[in-house]
Amino acid sequence: MLYTMDIGGGNDPKPTLLTQLMTRKIEIEMNRAVQSGKDFCKANTTVHHHEGVAIVRLHGSKIAEVGDDFITLFDGGYQSNTTKSRLNALMEEFCSPGERVFQKAFQWFIKVNGMTIPFQSGMKLS
Repeated sequence: MLYTMDIGGGNDPKPTLLTQLMTRKIEIEMNRAVQSGKDFCKANTTVHHHEGVAIVRLHGSKIAEVGDDFITLFDGGYQSNTTKSRLNALMEEFCSPGERVFQKAFQWFIKVNGMTIPFQSGMKLS
């Protein structure tokens, strides 16, 4: 999907295709770091490992812990589009197909095991 900047009417600008591609690249590198057990730091996203668990941070706030058989999701105090994007990238890689975080009527939800439930920071999926 191609987005262009909307400079009229006082609306917030929509992300450009370049912004989306750069974001996706960070998410690919983030997932590689989680898989490889290597630390990672780029722009606003970091991954470090502690006792076999990858800890993912966005702007310094923890948004996920990924272990061999679990993922714990946090909103880091900010239910932003970037937080949601990073969580969904992790879920695409480490969870079952179709599991994701989404927003409806300004509230976050998670689709897991075919069910939709309200998102709660600290949710652990295994």
